[in-house]
Amino acid sequence: MEKEGAKSKTFGILGALTFLMMLVNLYLIFIWVPEEKILGLVQKIFYFHVGTAWVAFFAFFVVFIYSILYLKTKDSKWDRIASASAEIGTVFTTIVLITGPIWAKSSWNTWWTWEPRLTTSLILWFIYLAYILVRGFATEYQKKAQLSAVFGIIGFIDVPIVFFSVRWWSISHPTLFSGSGMNLDPEMLFTLLVSVASFTLLYFYFLGKLVSIFHVRAELAEIKRRLKEHLG
Repeated sequence: MEKEGAKSKTFGILGALTFLMMLVNLYLIFIWVPEEKILGLVQKIFYFHVGTAWVAFFAFFVVFIYSILYLKTKDSKWDRIASASAEIGTVFTTIVLITGPIWAKSSWNTWWTWEPRLTTSLILWFIYLAYILVRGFATEYQKKAQLSAVFGIIGFIDVPIVFFSVRWWSISHPTLFSGSGMNLDPEMLFTLLVSVASFTLLYFYFLGKLVSIFHVRAELAEIKRRLKEHLG
């Protein structure tokens, strides 16, 4: 009970900190940071787009690491973390795919163009959507966990492809870096860093909550199994 109380307190502190950071983030984006001279107000979606993209990449890296740990140890707690992170990463990738076309419409006058970064991002979304579907359709836990772990490991290969696609192919997708450094004014850079930090805290809050839910589901499934064996 003491351990559960400490965990609940930690989640409470993390939740409050995440809430405050998100408020600060929204203030910086919509009030404090100046508008970009060419794109104007619509450029502010950049802070959501990059922040959620970072979280999506990080979430899939967590899936990659904990999938390897599960295959090595067969410990279900690693599988629960990987599964929770995959679901969160898929949600954030969906946000990336929504905000990207809005930005593209203002920059390129089209909602979608099949340039490498957008295309590889869409492929990444499909890979982890398949990961979630595998977990939903498979009934035997060991088979489900092993197959989804393989999906999680292989799927992560697409992450560096998405990240480096701007450098590997000559495309017009906006980039944060140039040969001389960052392509952002100090105010924009500060707001971007706060946005990334805010979405990262949000990720960890969601991860903790979702892992707890998966843990309770596993305990309920075990109780049902034991009852079935006892009564049957």
